[in-house]
Amino acid sequence: MSLHVKICGLTTRETLDAALAAGADMVGFVFFPPSPRHLGLEAARELGLAAKGRALKVALTVDAGDTTIENIIETLRPDLLQLHGHEGVARVRDLKSRFGLPVMKAIPVATAADLAPLAGYAAVCDRILFDARAPKGATRPGGLGATFDWHLLTSLALERPFMVSGGLSIDNVAEAVRITRADGVDVSSGVERAPGVKDCDMIREFVRAARATEELSSR
Repeated sequence: MSLHVKICGLTTRETLDAALAAGADMVGFVFFPPSPRHLGLEAARELGLAAKGRALKVALTVDAGDTTIENIIETLRPDLLQLHGHEGVARVRDLKSRFGLPVMKAIPVATAADLAPLAGYAAVCDRILFDARAPKGATRPGGLGATFDWHLLTSLALERPFMVSGGLSIDNVAEAVRITRADGVDVSSGVERAPGVKDCDMIREFVRAARATEELSSR
C-alpha cells in the first residue's frame, strides 16, 4: 500500500523544508484567521514557491467565499483545495467547476450517523478526509488534537481515496492506518510543541512512523 502523508498547518520555511526533506507527499497551508496556523497571502506565496514540484500543495479553507479562494489560488497555486467547513455537495461541485482544481472534503466524525452525507460528497470530491468532530463551541473545525473511533470506518465501501486526521501522532499513526486502511494520513497538532508551532524533529519522526506502516502492510 502506498500511503500519502500530509503535514498540515505549515507556516515557516524551516518546517516546510523539514516536511519536504522527510518525504511528505502533501503540505497543507491554512487560510482561516481563527486558527493559530493561519497563513497570510504573502507568506503563502513564498512557501508555495519553495514547495513547487516537491509535494502537492493543499490550501485549507473554511466556508470561504469565491473571492477569498480566488486570491489564495492566485497566490499559492495549490494542487488541491481542502474544504473544512460546512460546504455542501452543491458548493463542492460549484468550486470544482469554477476553479478547475481537485477537491478534498473534510467530514467531521463522532458517531456512525456522521457518515450519512458521505455518498453525496464521494460523488463529487476527488478525496475524502475523515476528521474528529470538533466539540460544541469550538472556534475552529480541526487541528484540535482529538481523535475519533477509527473503527467507524472499517466497513466503508468507498471508491474515492480517503485520508484520516484528528489527533494523529507518532504513537498512534500505525494503529490508525491498520484499522481504517486509509490511503493517507494528515497531521497538524501532532507535530507541534505549541499550538501553531511545528517541530522539525516531530515532523521527521511522524513521516518515518507513517512510512513504517507501508512496510508492515507489504509483508
